[in-house]
Amino acid sequence: MAHQSLYRKYRPYTFKDVAGQDQVIVPLQAQIEGKSVGHAYLFAGSRGLGKTSIARIFARELGTQDSDLYEIDAASNNSVDDIRALTENVYTLPFASPYKVYILDEAHMLSKGAWNAFLKTLEEPPAHALFILATTELDKVPETVQSRCQVFQLRKPTRSGLASLVTDIAKKEGYSIEPAAADLLSLMGDGSYRDALSMLEKALASATGKKLTLEETEQATGAPKHSLVYALVLALSSGNTEGALTSISKAAAAEVNMNLYLTLILERMRLILLTRHASDMRTQIKEEVGAEEYADIEKIASSKESVLTHQTLRIFIDAAARIRFSPIPQLPLELAVLEATTGS
Repeated sequence: MAHQSLYRKYRPYTFKDVAGQDQVIVPLQAQIEGKSVGHAYLFAGSRGLGKTSIARIFARELGTQDSDLYEIDAASNNSVDDIRALTENVYTLPFASPYKVYILDEAHMLSKGAWNAFLKTLEEPPAHALFILATTELDKVPETVQSRCQVFQLRKPTRSGLASLVTDIAKKEGYSIEPAAADLLSLMGDGSYRDALSMLEKALASATGKKLTLEETEQATGAPKHSLVYALVLALSSGNTEGALTSISKAAAAEVNMNLYLTLILERMRLILLTRHASDMRTQIKEEVGAEEYADIEKIASSKESVLTHQTLRIFIDAAARIRFSPIPQLPLELAVLEATTGS
C-alpha cells in the first residue's frame, strides 16, 4: 500500500471530525437541516485549516456523489476559457445527486477576465448548481463575487489546540510524545493543521522508540536545540552580555533559523515572567511544557538575581519586527542583547 501522509490519513470526514470551526460548521448544518442551502459559498482562511475538507464534507452531507462533485484548482485553471468550459457544463443535470457541486480551490488566482466570465453564472445559476470557493487571500476576491456568496472565515487553531491534535495523532500512530515536543511542533505548525502534522510525521520517522522526545523532535525538524534557547535566556537573566552573544553565535554556526530561534526565546521569556508574576498559572505552564522544561523556567523565574523583566521582552519583540528585513539574520538579536544588558 502506498504511503499516506498523516494530514491525509486523519483528514476530517464528517462535520463531527472538524475541530475549532464551529462558526462555520453550525450554520452549514442548520442550512442542511432546514433545507435552506444557498447556491454559492466562500471559505476563507490561511493554509492548512481544512477549507477544502469542509467543502467536501458539505457536498457529501448534501448527498452529492463523486460523479457530481468537481474540484478545480483555480491556480492552474484560471483563464477565461477555463471558466467558460465550467459554466457550460453547469447547465447539464447531475448524474445521481440533488446537486452538482463545484469546489474552486485558490479561487483568488482567477484572472480578472475569468471572474467576469464567472459572475453571471454565479449570480443566476441553475437550481442544481452549488459553488464553493476556497481562498487564502480573501482581499483578492472581487467584492462583486463576495457579495454573491455566503462568506465564512476559518479560524487559526490555538497553540494548545494544535499541541493537543499532535499528541492525539501521535497516540493513534502508537507513540507517546513529550509535552515540550508537542508544544514545539505546534509552534512550528504556525497555525496550520497540515504543517503541524507534516512536522509530526518527520519527527515520528526519526523516533528511536515509541516515545517522541524533545531532542528527537529538534533533530528531525531542524528546530533550535533547547540548550541554545536556554543558554541565551539564562545569560540575559544574569546580565551576561558575552554569554548571550556567544549563544547567538553558536546558533548561527548551527545554521539555526533565526526567526524561529527568536520566537522560542520570546516564548521562554514570556513563560518565565508569567511564572514569576502569576502563580495561579504555574500548573498550566508545567502541563504545557513538561516537568523538565518547567524546572528550567521556574529556576530563572524564582532567582532574586535575575534581571529579566518585561522591558527585556519588549526589546526582543522589537527585534522580531526587524528580523525579516535584516541582511544579517542574527543582527537584530545581537542588538537586542546589547540593549537589554548594557542599556545602549
